[in-house]
Amino acid sequence: MRKWQDSLMLPGAIVLGTSLYIFYHFTPALHPQGWWLHPLASDGQRLVIAILLFFQFVKISPHDLVFTRWHAKALAIQAGLFLALAAVVTFLQPGPGRMLLECAMLCFICPTAAAAGVVTDKLGGNLAGTVSYLVLINVAATFLIPLVIPVVNPSASLNFWAYVGHIALKVFPLLVLPGLLAWTIRYTTHKLQRVLMRWASKTFYVWGVGLTLAMVLATRALLLSSLGAWAIAGIVAVSLLCCFAQFFLGRRIGSAGAVSFRQASATKLAFRKDPAPEEPSDSDAITAGQTLGQKNTGFLIWLGYNYMTPVTSVAGGLYAIWQNLFNSWELYRKEKRL
Repeated sequence: MRKWQDSLMLPGAIVLGTSLYIFYHFTPALHPQGWWLHPLASDGQRLVIAILLFFQFVKISPHDLVFTRWHAKALAIQAGLFLALAAVVTFLQPGPGRMLLECAMLCFICPTAAAAGVVTDKLGGNLAGTVSYLVLINVAATFLIPLVIPVVNPSASLNFWAYVGHIALKVFPLLVLPGLLAWTIRYTTHKLQRVLMRWASKTFYVWGVGLTLAMVLATRALLLSSLGAWAIAGIVAVSLLCCFAQFFLGRRIGSAGAVSFRQASATKLAFRKDPAPEEPSDSDAITAGQTLGQKNTGFLIWLGYNYMTPVTSVAGGLYAIWQNLFNSWELYRKEKRL
């Protein structure tokens, strides 16, 4: 029974979150309460993300954060596609084609989701590899996005460092503070850490709450966008294609194996081949696939709404649906094999 619960939880959370906002949207008597419903969903999701990251950091030590060759390849894919699409967008006039390419840009540069480690761990991947890339892509996105936004959207009024500050304040408190707290407990209170390690297996169900809140925000973005049927169909197609492409590419680069590179000196990182390189494993493919494909769609919605064309935020909500349906299918396949 529990296996079925795990594979059905993600679609159930999608349906629940979508239904809750639709019920609110079409019930005028509830509209006076809307001033607190959106902040509750937004802040609640951020709290869930912090909890998920905390328990992931509890399970690993700072020494486990090792960068591999597939990390570099994944970063090159995300940054390269983002920059290439941005270059094309700058030559297009405002219209449906430009809007769809902007949606694709955001889908590719969006950092890895906090829940990626939870799903990766449950599928048998490498949690430390996922968390390592999560840190890497958040740092990269914090500086890449401010370089591109003023070029793609010249009406944006902030300068480079102001953008960096806004994005850093959005992502780093949720990334750094859970890690500091978890590692403080790890090195000072071993009994509490052992208790938390036992609780960490339950974080998959915590993500069910987070996904429900994410779908509330995603449905809100879609219904308030006032998009026509053709525009919605285009964003559906683009977000689905971007989701498929990133899970597929992640699996491919992960299946090629991972060669670690560690710090060669106190100030320099260099690739290091192990004396006996490990053979490519299914764990590598799972880890890279989830890490590249599973996105922080709340950040994507926020970025699109605040700094790009607001309708591009809809891509984040749709991407959340596709990635979690794919995750549910992966969990179902794994349970069938057990």
